[in-house]
Amino acid sequence: MASGQNVEKQLQTSDSSHSESDLLESTESFKLLGILDVKKVPCARESVLYGAAGSLVAGLGHFLATSKVRRSCDVGVGGFLLTTLGCWIYCRYNNAKLRLQQKMVREGIRNKILYEGSSLDPERRQKGNNQGSNLIALKPKE
Repeated sequence: MASGQNVEKQLQTSDSSHSESDLLESTESFKLLGILDVKKVPCARESVLYGAAGSLVAGLGHFLATSKVRRSCDVGVGGFLLTTLGCWIYCRYNNAKLRLQQKMVREGIRNKILYEGSSLDPERRQKGNNQGSNLIALKPKE
């Protein structure tokens, strides 16, 4: 009987630990409009934050200049969209450029490892050609 109660307690504690971890996972991620997980998508967090700041500046600036509330809200929404899209495009472009550079470096390192010391090594060919041309240039002229 006691062992059965221990098993039930272990099951209850393991169930509560699973629910706590599920709760932590669900609170850690933030989904914007239910579709965009801001934590997992690159550039999403920065773009949304800059968009919010841009909308505040645009809307408040327009309101202070014209004192038209409805039009200022429209300008704020437009500022949010333009700032968010601008930051998103800029960030994604830089990430794509960085990934391309990393890919080129990885391929270069892989080729260096493969060809180092072999007859296909480009550095060895260059050194061989330079040494040969130096020998020719060092010959005394007759």
